[in-house]
Amino acid sequence: RQVMAEVTAANWGVGTVAGFALAVTHQQAASALGNFIALRLAHFGAYEDAMTTRHDTLFHSVLSPYVNLGLLEPMTMIRAAERAYREERAPINSVEGFVRQLLGWREFMYWQYWRQMPGMLDKNSWHATRPLPPFFWDGAQTEMNCLQHAIGRAIETGYTHHIERLMLICNFAMLAGLDPREVNDWFMSFYIDAYDWVMPPNVIGMGLNADGGLTATKPYIASANYINKMSDYCTDCRYDHKARTGDDACPFNFLYWNFLIQHEKRLRANPRLGRNVLGLRHLDEDERTLVKEQAATFLAGWDK
Repeated sequence: RQVMAEVTAANWGVGTVAGFALAVTHQQAASALGNFIALRLAHFGAYEDAMTTRHDTLFHSVLSPYVNLGLLEPMTMIRAAERAYREERAPINSVEGFVRQLLGWREFMYWQYWRQMPGMLDKNSWHATRPLPPFFWDGAQTEMNCLQHAIGRAIETGYTHHIERLMLICNFAMLAGLDPREVNDWFMSFYIDAYDWVMPPNVIGMGLNADGGLTATKPYIASANYINKMSDYCTDCRYDHKARTGDDACPFNFLYWNFLIQHEKRLRANPRLGRNVLGLRHLDEDERTLVKEQAATFLAGWDK
């Protein structure tokens, strides 16, 4: 409460302390773990990649702030999930998905941090140099419904789940050619679970593939088609998720195809992206020109 009062009195920066509902003690964090195991773990596996405007966190645990801060031990969380499975309170896909994030991915990120730092902060294998757009500090400034919600949640709560981070924010950042260092700094500033060893490998390595493939063997990029399949964001968006170009075309579409055109030779050399690049055969020269022109116009003026 004292810190919240001091932050409010300072009257600077972005975000708000209103609605703060995070644990600040081990006992409170343990209670949050118990709540997740009892009420949400059973459905976590089926919906861990889903996104919606109707709920901020769905069936996610939102325990990453506590384990990263040290209020919870990873093995305590893993054993609790394992116990729920053995007692038939949660299916294997949910428990495995949760355990993999802790025992697998989290430890892999820790190793990547020690493997690549401090040089990772300067990695930029895709030569992306564009500064962050204004709507990264005010989600309401963009008409892209998905980013409006994801960035708005990050500003308001300091949290979005991993698919919103990877396939919305980082996906857009990569397609738009945003500077990896700036993107990492943004995540470090806005997320409640951000620490030096967590964010660079997740953002620079996984999210932006800027480390030359040391963390992930391919860039995780997608058009609006993926976003529409995995969420309800496109339903009420002013952009058309099916249109590649035109006034109503979703920026994720022409930015995605522009990225493929721009990096076609390099992407063709990656066997994991063969299907993506093959899609370019459906674009004739006129369509390629339209894609490149619309992407250039959008990136020059951002989203109005």
